[in-house]
Amino acid sequence: MNYAPFLNYIKNFVDLNEKEITFLRSYTNYKKYFKGQYIVQQGEVCNHTNFIISGCTENFYIDQKGQEHIVTFAIENWWSSDISSFITQKPSDFNVKCLEDTEVIQFTCQNQDEIFKNIPKMETLFRKLLEKALVSSQKRIVNNFSLSAKDQYIYFKNQYPNIEQRVPQYMVASYLGITKEFLSKIKAHLVKNKS
Repeated sequence: MNYAPFLNYIKNFVDLNEKEITFLRSYTNYKKYFKGQYIVQQGEVCNHTNFIISGCTENFYIDQKGQEHIVTFAIENWWSSDISSFITQKPSDFNVKCLEDTEVIQFTCQNQDEIFKNIPKMETLFRKLLEKALVSSQKRIVNNFSLSAKDQYIYFKNQYPNIEQRVPQYMVASYLGITKEFLSKIKAHLVKNKS
């Protein structure tokens, strides 16, 4: 198990001593998922929050017509779960599926409470992460209302340059709320205007 990326990530926010690191390790698990496996399925309770060491996931829901709507992607050094279900311990509205073989460090809601109790600095870290996630979510809502599909794609491409190379175009289109045909037209138009 390669624990170093998780500890390096934490160091960006807080400093842990050896005793705290040992405690943290004892309350977390390493797990490997294969491409196509679900970490969480819609309707199940999300029992873990997951830090991605390697791999890529999509967070999506399926509407009553069977249409898939992608809400987020997650890659290395990101977190992947249904945070609402994890916090409330109620059934998930979302699926979290691996788009590649994916390795994670994960912990349960109960273990998170123990971690926070014994390492208060970790609670500070998670508050910062939730604040960041809220800002990002609000920015996305504003963009959905105010930007054209073309500008939303440009924003996505600039904000998440590593993701577009790793996921199929129809998934990028789903994330943007447009058809893959329309995304192809946008990309063709951008290429034409560059030349």
